[in-house]
Amino acid sequence: MKKVSCIFIVDDDPITVFGIKKMLKSVAECDDIQIFQNGHEAHEALKERNKTGGTIPEVIFLDINMPIMDGWEFLDELIQLEIKEQIVINMITSSIDPLDHKKWADFKDRCPYPLNFKNKPIFKIEANELGCMGIAS
Repeated sequence: MKKVSCIFIVDDDPITVFGIKKMLKSVAECDDIQIFQNGHEAHEALKERNKTGGTIPEVIFLDINMPIMDGWEFLDELIQLEIKEQIVINMITSSIDPLDHKKWADFKDRCPYPLNFKNKPIFKIEANELGCMGIAS
């Protein structure tokens, strides 16, 4: 089981959030799991943590389609924050649009963080989706 200091789940679907939290219990030990309904809320929290020296999430589960600020807009803002810590970002979507996969590939080329792509529904969370920064216990 990996020890992870902080995880952000950014998704407006409560069923997906519930499922991710449940699956995380079997692969990760984390006392700081934060839930956000949209990218704007998550961005504000991340910006505040970065400014005040708070814990930066090691892992973000990021829905693509959300109100207010979607996953793509969140990624644009995240890249501009220039956070030095490594963050593994897991893009999650129920979209079957091939353009979303192409957009992910484009972001993967310019994003300084590992960027995974996962279709909903999520049935399992793999260790590589939690990054290599976790400490085995």
